Amino acid sequence: MIEIPSDLHPDLVPLVFLLGTWEGAGVTDFPGAEKANFGQSVTFSHDGRDFLEYVSHSWILDAEGNKVKPLESESGYWRIDKDRKVEVVMVRDQGIVEIWYGELAHQKPQIDLVTDAVARTAASGPYTGGKRLYGYVKSDLMWVGEKATPEVELRPYMSAHLKKVVTPEEVADMARGLGDLPDDGIAFFK
Repeated sequence: MIEIPSDLHPDLVPLVFLLGTWEGAGVTDFPGAEKANFGQSVTFSHDGRDFLEYVSHSWILDAEGNKVKPLESESGYWRIDKDRKVEVVMVRDQGIVEIWYGELAHQKPQIDLVTDAVARTAASGPYTGGKRLYGYVKSDLMWVGEKATPEVELRPYMSAHLKKVVTPEEVADMARGLGDLPDDGIAFFK
């Protein structure tokens, strides 16, 4: 169930499905880099202003699913206008700053984004732009990213399937909302 926080800026209601912390795994594969499974933690939060704050950390996983080493981190701010146009400002730990534009699909929680501007430091690797697709599917957050470099045309390079993390406070809130349950538990389902 998606709940709209009372202090959420009204402009952000169409993006409410993103709010929270999401964790899961995915795969990364791009020419010149080793194909690998990765874990990821993503948080979308708000402070009442007209943007969502975004933070993502990912790490390489071994065959048993254990963390091996950091993969990449990124952070940024997401906004949406009355016409469902989405804009994102993002900074990556590799020394890349991006401006993304896209839109929220009509009547479904799916966002398509494309880079409009890319700035790189001298230490960053080659990168000319990208595309991303985010979707809320059966209560999970899924995404796929594409990227291009001067040597490689735009192609998929990362994708992940993330599940929402429920905090102990959220569990307690849910329990308080249940009221009195029957002792045998069976009557609850009748």
